[in-house]
Amino acid sequence: MQSYGIQSMLKEGHKHLSGLDEAVLKNIDACKQLSNITRTSLGPNGMNKMVINHLDKLFVTNDAATIVNELEVQHPAAKILVLAGKAQQEEIGDGANLTISFAGELLQNAEELIRMGLHPSEIISGYTKAINKTVEILDELVEEASENMDVRNKDEVITRMKAAVASKQFGQEDILCSLVADACIQVCPKNPANFNVDNVRVAKLLGGGLHNSTVVRGMVLKSDAVGSIKRVEKAKVAVFAGGVDTSATETKGTVLIHSAEQLENYAKTEEAKVEELIKAVADSGAKVIVSGAAVGEMALHFCERYKLMVLKISSKFELRRFCRTTGAVAILKLSPPNPDDLGYVDSISVEEIGGVRVTIVKNEEGGNSIATVVLRGSTDSILDDLERAVDDGVNTYRAMCRDSRIVPGAAATEIELAKRVKEFSFKETGLDQYAVAKFAESFEMVPKTLADNAGLNAMEIISSLYAEHASGNGKVGIDLEEGVCKDVSTLNIWDLHVTKFFALKYAADAACTVLRVDQIIMAKPAGGPGRRDQPAMDED
Repeated sequence: MQSYGIQSMLKEGHKHLSGLDEAVLKNIDACKQLSNITRTSLGPNGMNKMVINHLDKLFVTNDAATIVNELEVQHPAAKILVLAGKAQQEEIGDGANLTISFAGELLQNAEELIRMGLHPSEIISGYTKAINKTVEILDELVEEASENMDVRNKDEVITRMKAAVASKQFGQEDILCSLVADACIQVCPKNPANFNVDNVRVAKLLGGGLHNSTVVRGMVLKSDAVGSIKRVEKAKVAVFAGGVDTSATETKGTVLIHSAEQLENYAKTEEAKVEELIKAVADSGAKVIVSGAAVGEMALHFCERYKLMVLKISSKFELRRFCRTTGAVAILKLSPPNPDDLGYVDSISVEEIGGVRVTIVKNEEGGNSIATVVLRGSTDSILDDLERAVDDGVNTYRAMCRDSRIVPGAAATEIELAKRVKEFSFKETGLDQYAVAKFAESFEMVPKTLADNAGLNAMEIISSLYAEHASGNGKVGIDLEEGVCKDVSTLNIWDLHVTKFFALKYAADAACTVLRVDQIIMAKPAGGPGRRDQPAMDED
């Protein structure tokens, strides 16, 4: 059968969607579905989602970045939103939810405009004008004197971090913030702009509650010491990456043994060799040996004899972090270490926390090496969620080290932006003024969602917010606990300027990208065996 039209040009089995109804509105619909998922978990009262991914791992979280990562989004247009959320998560570490929900809201409003008869390109030009105006207004809303902050002042750090952490763990943000702030301030380098997120580790231990959590200067390893010595103070450390064992030689060789004595001597020399190596390590002043691979029986025996503590760290990344904490240099094979290669720790001790033996490596004097937040909680999913909150806090700290300007939180900024962009749209001529007005309306999504998630009446709240802002109180936001509108500076809810800036920018970009599409041409998916899923990697 001879097909005709576009069918004859492309291979059979492909899909081809074109025109407003098929392509644009379908795309918008898919994005709306995605943003409806994330929207209900926006803000402190956000609901949790239970996501079970293809490996049967269960996530209970309200962190949008995790949700969209684990949902395997198939639709190409919704994928664009997911990518915008991921970009936000990697750039700032917080605000992925705002990005996705806001982009969905923009697209929903664009759909209404398209149904009214506007062309997508007019909508795009209107949205572009509006986002440029928004960025200008955002700069005016920045709180005075907030651009110079002392990143080592705990109170200032907590003010800026609180909003990010509260949106993940509402009601526990005070405890968490002070933990995260302590940890971040401990590892903050001389030049705060070089702050490395990797220096704040999280150790999750079951049992206890959040109030049992602590911050350790140094590392917490989830393994026991190998030998019988469990505690060492003020010691030098030798790190061997290749393991502490008699190594078989690289080359194969045959040894011909004629008599029994030679056999005995051969065994003895091996023993003597190991003893000699371990004695050399002990003589260099080291009291702790850290091995990156297996520790042989014989080597362990001599370590015990020379009163050396032996730790085994199998993960390569952990070993590097351990070297960073102690200032040691990892030596490849067991050989007498140079004095320069040795590291130093204040104390290494094996403690039992909630039935798990952990090794705590403390290094108080060592300055900005590594800090670990030890989280305690009753179930694994709670711990995972706490860890995400800590991650957000640490990322916020990194963002504020680079740019510490803050804008009012609790939807105060959004309403002010909505009001001003709306005023801007009246000055515009041409068809894109409708798009600018819709862009301004989209900002109402934030207070509306916050109010809905807290179970308040959204319409009342938005109208009273508008009334307050019209009378010139630009800092009035929602107090979610009492369900009324209050001045944000009394509530002390601030958002970082960078977070808002990038979230809105990425959202507008993603929305425009989706609107620019007018045809979808999908090839027939390649046949062949389904690809086997790679095993999940660990977090490092």
